[in-house]
Amino acid sequence: MATAVVLIFTAVNFVGAKAVGKSELFIVSVKVGILLVFATTGLFFIKPTLLSLSRWPQVSNVFFGAGIVFVAYEGFGLITNAAEDMENPRKTLPKALYLSVLISIVIYAVVSLTVLGNLPISEIVNAEEYALAAAAKPFLGLIGFKIAAIAALFSTASAINATLYGGANVSYMMAKEGELPRIFKRKIWGKGYEGLFITAGLVILCINLLNLEGVALLGSASFLCIYAAVNIAHLRLYRETGANPFLIWTSIVGCFISLGFLIYYEINNSPLTVIVLGIVFFLSFGVEGGFRKYSQRLLKQRA
Repeated sequence: MATAVVLIFTAVNFVGAKAVGKSELFIVSVKVGILLVFATTGLFFIKPTLLSLSRWPQVSNVFFGAGIVFVAYEGFGLITNAAEDMENPRKTLPKALYLSVLISIVIYAVVSLTVLGNLPISEIVNAEEYALAAAAKPFLGLIGFKIAAIAALFSTASAINATLYGGANVSYMMAKEGELPRIFKRKIWGKGYEGLFITAGLVILCINLLNLEGVALLGSASFLCIYAAVNIAHLRLYRETGANPFLIWTSIVGCFISLGFLIYYEINNSPLTVIVLGIVFFLSFGVEGGFRKYSQRLLKQRA
C-alpha cells in the first residue's frame, strides 16, 4: 500500500508543477480542515487532570520527542524548492515561510493540547501510529476516529507529494549548475525527471526496510544534519543576505543538540536506524568524492 501511494504521487509529479500545486492545495485543505474541527471541538472536552504537572514527562523525554518529530517541520525547508516556479520568489517566499511556520505552530499546539487533554499518556503510547484518531474517539465517537485517521493519511500524502517535488527540483537545478552528473538533468519528454525517479526509489526502499518509527527517525536525523550544514554555510553569506548571525548560530546549536538527543535515543531504541544513517552519510560523501575525482570538478568559489 505504501509503495502504491509513492508511485501515485510520483505520477502526479511527473505531470508537472501545476498538478503538484493543485493536488497539494486539495490535500492540505482537507487535512487542515479536519485538524481544526478536531482541535476546536476537543478543547471543550478536555479533562484538566490529564494536563496536571504530575503527568508531565521527564525533560529528557521532551528533547527526545523534539528530535523525533523534527521531520514534521522539514516541510518549511521544502517551500524554498518551489522558488523556481514562483513568479516573484523574493516577495512570495518570505511570506510563505513565515505564515506556514506560524500557522503550523498554532495547529500543532492546539492539536497536542486536545490529544493530551482527552487521552491518558499510557493510551497514547498504546495507540502509537493512530494516537490522533484514538484521541478523537472519546468525544467524536467512531466517526471521529475514522475522520482523524483520514486526516493522518492526508498528512502523510501531503508530505510524500512535497518531498518528491523537492527532490526532483533540487537535483535538476544542481545538475544544471554542474554539481551532479549530467544524467540528473537529462530530460524525458521535455522535462528533467531523473531526480524524481531516484527520490521515489529511495523512499520506496526505506519504507519497505524500516518501520514507521525508523523512517521518522532517519528522516529527522538527516534533515537535522542538512539544516545544520545549510546554516553553517549561511554564516559565510549572512552579510549578503542580511540575516541575523545570532539567529543562524542559534539554529546551528539547536540542530546539533537535537541531533545528539536523537542519536542517543536511536542507539537505545532503533540501532538499525543508526546503521542506515551511517551508510547514507558514507555513501553521500563517497559518491560526491568519487564524482568530483572522476569529473575533475572543483567546488565553486564565491567572489
